[in-house]
Amino acid sequence: ISICRDLPNIEVITFSVNGISDLEPLHQCQNLSELYLRRNNITSLDELFYLKTLPRLRVLWLAENPCCGPDPHRYRMTVLRNLPSLQRLDNQAVTEEELSQALVDGVEITAPPARRSLESAWSESTASSAAGSATERESELSCSLQDTNKTQEEFDMKRVPRDKYSSFSPQETDCSCKKTNNVLNAILLLMKELDAEGLEIIQQTVARRLQAFQKKELQEE
Repeated sequence: ISICRDLPNIEVITFSVNGISDLEPLHQCQNLSELYLRRNNITSLDELFYLKTLPRLRVLWLAENPCCGPDPHRYRMTVLRNLPSLQRLDNQAVTEEELSQALVDGVEITAPPARRSLESAWSESTASSAAGSATERESELSCSLQDTNKTQEEFDMKRVPRDKYSSFSPQETDCSCKKTNNVLNAILLLMKELDAEGLEIIQQTVARRLQAFQKKELQEE
């Protein structure tokens, strides 16, 4: 996430399922409008302090982080009190009634979070990762494949077969598939922003890459 310090003009960020715990690098992304942070390691809602300076932020997905706590209402009210410009929170539309109620039930955040030592945070993160079950990894893989296939359907592309990664172990499958799907999703979404000239350049580049792969396969045979 530290790379965001060098991307002040970025508008959409997807960092779901990445073990992120610190949102400080985002506070200079003044053009950020959508931020997806589902299922990370954000332990305190005080991290919202760094998002309060983002005037264009309209969509935030923060669910499945430790900071959400046991009280969904208090969590949502606190987020909306500090980020009243949000239009969607955790994939749910924000209403005027909620914004009014947030002034009563939400907690205002006026200071950045106190930082623990890097060693302590790293130890907890490592322990948390080690405790993850194969079932959870398999579920995340399924979700990633579904997201990619949904994007591909918009382009009438062939769906990603689930057995493509069947020869790997669960951990290898999770890492390999997630990386491939994230890259593929990013490319497909960015293609929507291109005009005819840009798409032609993409087509030519893909053709050259395919030729290179085919040549390599022939040489290996």
